[in-house]
Parts: sequence; C-alpha cells; structure tokens
Amino acid sequence: MGLIKTALIGAAIYGAVKYLTKKDEITGRSVVDDLQDKAPEWIEKAKGYKNDLEAKFTTPQTDQY
Repeated sequence: MGLIKTALIGAAIYGAVKYLTKKDEITGRSVVDDLQDKAPEWIEKAKGYKNDLEAKFTTPQTDQY
C-alpha cells in the first residue's frame, strides 16, 4: 500500500510541476513566470501591512475606563 501511495503522490507532484511550467501558446509565459513578476509587488505590500501593524501595536494605548 505504501508503494502505491508514494507513486500517486509522485505522479501528482509531477503533474503539478508540468502544469506550472508549461508555456502558454499565446503569450509564451508560464504560471511561474507570472508569479515571479508579481512577487516584488506582493513583498512591498506585505512590508506595508507589517509596518502598519507594528505601528498599531507599539503605540502606547490609553485605558478608557
């Protein structure tokens, strides 16, 4: 049973890699290429969210009782 399970997992991984790296016929780009292009933009957005959260939680809070 372990051999069949391993073979199925391997086949699924192989299929996923083939799908993600397959070039589009129209644009000639793959899903991985698109992700690499958008990653810097997402990193900058994440840094902005991190800075906002740090500012929110490091500012002294006043008790409102």
